[in-house]
Amino acid sequence: MTLDFLSFFKQYATKPRTVGAILPSSKYLARKMMAPVDFAHARYIVEYGPGTGVFTEQLLANRQKGTTLIVFESNAEFYHLLKQKYPHEADFHLIHDSAENLEQHLTSLNIPRIDYIVSGLPFASLPQQVSFEILRLTQKHLQQGGTFITFQYTLLKKDLIGNYFSKIEIEKELRNVPPAYVFSCSV
Repeated sequence: MTLDFLSFFKQYATKPRTVGAILPSSKYLARKMMAPVDFAHARYIVEYGPGTGVFTEQLLANRQKGTTLIVFESNAEFYHLLKQKYPHEADFHLIHDSAENLEQHLTSLNIPRIDYIVSGLPFASLPQQVSFEILRLTQKHLQQGGTFITFQYTLLKKDLIGNYFSKIEIEKELRNVPPAYVFSCSV
């Protein structure tokens, strides 16, 4: 077993409402989450809730030179794991904070608008007000034509997400434990 797996499992066992899954996302889910991202033209990408960094790894590997990646991780153990994994990445900001504080961090980094937001947050288990605030800020700070990409294990939060995004495309990824739905959302 890898250190990432053990760390993820430990965090799930102690904080299931914020971790949301027993295993890290699969490489198949990561590929499906990256598919909507136009890496050739993205200047600013944000990731919420990277956990052990399955999506972060793909974002860093595929982004163009000069593309800024801002990653929000509120879990201290995952934050420190990511800090060790990516100590010297250029244009990479790892923030130990909730995505609820997106606005203040964008202001401090002088980032006007975001092209893509990739989320691993478990909206089905987050407190409702937290979900509302994160989705509100996500919609507010996306560039015109920008995309919010998230995954969920059920379709229960489709209507909630639909309150903030008028266009939602959904694809299912069966090669994940558990299988997941990828939501690609735009205004």
